[in-house]
Amino acid sequence: MPIRPFLAGQAFQPELIQQMSTAFVRICEALRLEPIDDAATRLVAKTIIGLAERGIKDAETLFEMTRQEFEIK
Repeated sequence: MPIRPFLAGQAFQPELIQQMSTAFVRICEALRLEPIDDAATRLVAKTIIGLAERGIKDAETLFEMTRQEFEIK
């Protein structure tokens, strides 16, 4: 799952990791980023992880809130 390398040992339920990964891939596609470890993708992953820590658990909401954060149309 693409977001796993960015979790830095943080524990999440497998279902939430799947939702976070789905949102991560979609945002990377929207931003035309490769889902690799670089500064831009780390920032995207950090945003998604932060939202998940605040209780956002579905891919669509994670995607939309991250999209708004980065002001993607």
